[in-house]
Amino acid sequence: MTQPIVPRYKLMLFYDLATNNSEAYYQFVMTEMIPVAHEMGLYIFRAFHTIPGTLKDYRPMRQVEYIAEDLQTIQRVLDSETWHELEARLADHVSNYHRKVVKFRQGFQL
Repeated sequence: MTQPIVPRYKLMLFYDLATNNSEAYYQFVMTEMIPVAHEMGLYIFRAFHTIPGTLKDYRPMRQVEYIAEDLQTIQRVLDSETWHELEARLADHVSNYHRKVVKFRQGFQL
């Protein structure tokens, strides 16, 4: 049984889907990225598919959020070779990728 966590930090990934093969993207994310991130101590919180705006207020179409109980867990994950490999594999499917770490709060965050 999974123990509940108290989320204190959020790792936010932002990107556009760049692949014509969305099935390969979904397979990678669902069978590799999310399970490996979970094994490393990150928990998928939510994912958004956004509606594109104008160039002036451009936002990537995907926003994926992982949560952790402490900042050290996120730092350990981001510094790991495993995470670097996951990001490299994700880059095969996406463009305009960037990430940031923020303190957790409920509601939509940018």
